[in-house]
Amino acid sequence: MSVAHALSVDVEDWFQVLNMAHLIDRAQWQQLELRCMDSTKRLLDLFARRDAKATFFFLGWIAERLPDLVREVHAAGHEIGSHGYDHRVLPDLGREGFRDDLERTAAVLEGLVGERPRAFRACTWSIGARTPWAIDELLAAGIELDSSIQPVRHPDYGVPGAPTTPYLLRGERGELLEFPPLTWDVFGRHLPVGGGGYLRLLPLWFLRRGFAQKERLGVPGCLYLHPWEVDPEQPRQQLGGLRGFRHYVNLRRTEAKLDRLLRDYRFVGLGAALAERGASWRARLPAFLASELLG
Repeated sequence: MSVAHALSVDVEDWFQVLNMAHLIDRAQWQQLELRCMDSTKRLLDLFARRDAKATFFFLGWIAERLPDLVREVHAAGHEIGSHGYDHRVLPDLGREGFRDDLERTAAVLEGLVGERPRAFRACTWSIGARTPWAIDELLAAGIELDSSIQPVRHPDYGVPGAPTTPYLLRGERGELLEFPPLTWDVFGRHLPVGGGGYLRLLPLWFLRRGFAQKERLGVPGCLYLHPWEVDPEQPRQQLGGLRGFRHYVNLRRTEAKLDRLLRDYRFVGLGAALAERGASWRARLPAFLASELLG
C-alpha cells in the first residue's frame, strides 16, 4: 500500500503568531484586519485542484469571527481540529486554564459543524516537559489525536527524545495517538523539515528526504503550514532580527512550493492518514507513558 502523507493547516491570522506578541497585544486584535479568510480559501482552492485533503486546526477566536469559513472547510471534506482558543502556549495557560480553553474552543467548533474536534495542535508545539498534564486533559476533552510534540531540540519548544513517527502516549485516562511533524533523521539528529518556516526556507529536497525516509518505514509524514504563509501582502511589522526573518522569509514562494509537493505526493488529513494504515498497524505502534516521555 502506498503511503498517504498528512497535510495540516493551523488557522490563525498574521497578528496572532507568537513572534508578534511583544508588539501586538491581544487587546488590539479586534481592531486589526482579518486576512485569513482569503488566504485559507486560496489553500482550499489549491487543495481541490490537487485532490488533497487536510486537517484544519482552527483557533476558536477565528472560528467565532469567521463561522462561514469553518463551515466551508468542513463542507469540502476536510477534518476540523482544535488549535485552542486564542493561541496561548500551554505553560502560560496552566492546567485549569488549558481545560477551559479546550472546552471553549470545542463548543465553538461543535456549534458550527455539529461535532466536537477529535484532533488537537497546541500553540507553538507547547506540549513538553513543563506540561505533561496536557495529555490527560486532552483525553478528558475527547481528543483522540494530537500533533503538538516536536521531536527536536529548539530554544522555545521540543522533546528531543520523542519519536519521529506516530506513537501512543499513555496517561491516567487512556491512550492518545501522537502524530509528530515531519523530520529528516540523519546522523543521529532529528532535523525539522515539516512545514512553516522550514517549508519556506529549505530547498524541497530536504522535505523529500524526510518523506522518503517515512515511506521506507511504511508510515506517513506530517506537513503543516499557516494561511498567513501564502499571504505576502500582509501588514509588515518591525519584528527585527531572527524573528523578522523567520516570519517573512520567502512568503511569495510558499504557494508554489506547496503546489509542487501536492503534485508529487498524496495528502489527506491526519486522522485519515493514520486510518489508512489499518487497525493492526495501530496496534503495533510503540507506546510511552506521558509522565516519562514528557516529565
